Amino acid sequence: MSSGTWSCSWLGNIYKPHNKSMAEELNEKTMHDVHTKEIDLVSRDPKRLNDDVVKIDFEDVIAEPDGTHSFDGIWKASFTTFTVTKYWFYRLLSAIFGIPLALIWGIYFAILSFLHIWAVVPCIRSYLIEIQCISRVYSICIHTFCDPLFEAIGKMFSTIRATVRKEI
Repeated sequence: MSSGTWSCSWLGNIYKPHNKSMAEELNEKTMHDVHTKEIDLVSRDPKRLNDDVVKIDFEDVIAEPDGTHSFDGIWKASFTTFTVTKYWFYRLLSAIFGIPLALIWGIYFAILSFLHIWAVVPCIRSYLIEIQCISRVYSICIHTFCDPLFEAIGKMFSTIRATVRKEI
């Protein structure tokens, strides 16, 4: 243990495998770390989260019906103004607020993940284990007390016959 890493004689060094085939296997495997993976700068919404929300074009906002048309030059200038303004204002807002909001959302989802992993799932698992015991006792009580009662009531009412007569 003089190297500063934990090891066991039969296990070997956990950081440097003592088995050559194991070391080669680790080298051959490509380790994918979510923190260092490359991002796609072309397709920035690969899961199509915002397809129906923010794909707003000029024609979706401003439209002139037949019979009510402005000058062609005004229409073209309005289109260009709308498109360029939307593009650059989005970039400006992203530059100003993108990193702070990414930080806030990162913290939020880290807290959410932490709570889900360390509180919610254990509570649900614990509840399911506890409720399983209670459900067995409940099931025994139902089968012991209610089944004979309902069978007896069923037999009582099974002898009742109803007939319909029409009298004139």
